[in-house]
Amino acid sequence: MKPIRYTIVPKQPAAHLFEVTVTVENPDPAGQRFMLPVWIPGSYMIREFARNIVTLRAFNEAGRKVRVQKTDKHAWQAAPVTGSLTLRYEVYAWDMSVRAAHLDDTTGFFNGTSVFLSVAGHEDAPCEVEIQKPAGPAYRGWRVATALRESRGTKRYGFGAYEAANYDELIDHPVTLGEFALTTFDAHGMPHDIVIAGRVTSLDMPRLAADLKRVCEAQIALFEPKSKKAPVDRYVFMTQAVGDGYGGLEHRASTALICNRADLPVMGRPQTTDGYRTYLGLCSHEYFHTWNVKRIKPAAFAPYDLTQENYTSLLWLFEGFTSYYDDLMLVRSGLISQDDYFGLLGKVVAGVQRGSGRLKQTVAESSFDAWVKYYRQDENAPNAIVSYYTKGSLVALAFDLTIRASTGNRKSLDDVMRLLWQRFGRDFYRGKPVGIAEDEVEALFTEATGVDLSAVFTHGVHGTRDIPLEELLQPAGIALAPEADKSGKPSLGARVRGGADCTLAAVHDGSAAQKAGLSAGDVLIAIDGLRVNGSNLDTLLSRYVPGAKVEVHAFRRDELRVSQVKLDGPETSRYTLTVSDGRAAARNWRARWLTN
Repeated sequence: MKPIRYTIVPKQPAAHLFEVTVTVENPDPAGQRFMLPVWIPGSYMIREFARNIVTLRAFNEAGRKVRVQKTDKHAWQAAPVTGSLTLRYEVYAWDMSVRAAHLDDTTGFFNGTSVFLSVAGHEDAPCEVEIQKPAGPAYRGWRVATALRESRGTKRYGFGAYEAANYDELIDHPVTLGEFALTTFDAHGMPHDIVIAGRVTSLDMPRLAADLKRVCEAQIALFEPKSKKAPVDRYVFMTQAVGDGYGGLEHRASTALICNRADLPVMGRPQTTDGYRTYLGLCSHEYFHTWNVKRIKPAAFAPYDLTQENYTSLLWLFEGFTSYYDDLMLVRSGLISQDDYFGLLGKVVAGVQRGSGRLKQTVAESSFDAWVKYYRQDENAPNAIVSYYTKGSLVALAFDLTIRASTGNRKSLDDVMRLLWQRFGRDFYRGKPVGIAEDEVEALFTEATGVDLSAVFTHGVHGTRDIPLEELLQPAGIALAPEADKSGKPSLGARVRGGADCTLAAVHDGSAAQKAGLSAGDVLIAIDGLRVNGSNLDTLLSRYVPGAKVEVHAFRRDELRVSQVKLDGPETSRYTLTVSDGRAAARNWRARWLTN
């Protein structure tokens, strides 16, 4: 099969325009069809990337224009031609996220799903892409960072030719363009690149490399304890450092990340800040996806259908379990302490318990409805949905603790992950890709551990009952308890949107605010005659005791409302995990959990 040839050039950085061409040597005699994905794997929402194509023209082998017609929101049909067919189009790239494409005169970034049209009927053909440098002396220092394979003599990090085995591989390798900090480390013999784009001063790249090396080696050893062999030949961590941002998206041999520049480590400052810990957790999360979801996949993703939603009720397994292991890998690799880990786990518990949606939606339902609920949250989300990330991580914890308690710590969730890897992930890209079916999961868990886990599946995965974490943590000698706001300050039971005004972003079920008739979107202007703004609400409430009645003035749209509010007690700000049993058996139990 002849290769599909692409070129991409940052043609007008100031206008945020990439120019892309795609050439087909043997187009469909009846007229070639082209399509752009409507979503990107890992982010389960229809995003309509085709809306960013500004102009599109087609040419035959002689360079003459060919008629091309758009047939639906993401597809184009070219008239029949003799010889090769080339499409040339412009893509508007002004999305500073990990999901799409971004370009200006300082940096460029793109995911293939946003810029590369697929050629219908040629999806399995090899792909070649020429990445060109923008014109002008201002771009002399620009380089290319990607996990795509170099070809035709292109040097690593250089502009030039790259290749992929097929379209699916092509779009699974994001690309960063520009000037960036770069370092490389080996993890069990496999090279990893760290790329940091954006303005960052005094960046401690040696420390970052040393820390990520420990995380990566711990994860490689989890899945391949004997061979210590990673599933790729090279991996790239790509980070865009910004003033305020957070996010990550996994790919088969790389990840695209966004973080606050203040979260990155600083030369001469060895302390681990909360921000740096969060960044390491993000890197750990996306790296774990190299196995769990990029190779171990639900059957619904094998292969992806990028023209429509792909429904699965298993995202709790692929995102929730990854969310469990991301911080667990930090403590296992020695980057955070046991107490640090307990603190992070307590925040997750508090976050899940805060929303009444956990009592209405299961994590299996949340997974299935990700396309229309989790990724399209509104002001009622805390009362209507549960996160398959956060509650999914607690479900993973429940499985892990149950397996360990039932087997005397001889088996654990690690054994489940290894069996998933051996059966579904290790050979995913080597032969016919096969994903795990919805009805295979429970039997596989039992096969891997020898434990009847039906109760966890019934109540944790398919039920809305709170997970009995206090009971499950007892064998480890750990006590779990809620901790209310220590100030004793009463609350409205509502979340406030940041800004100059005191605008309610969400009102929780059964809260003081809801009982008084207040709603999301209401702008509070006074409490007992004193003006409220975006920064003084807590100060005003601190002068009252729980159960006090206050008069609240608020605008709903342009109408002034007056409500009598009976204040709730202090909110549970977090849950604390503390060691309650210091005996040797409990210490050994904790060590087995947190170190292997």
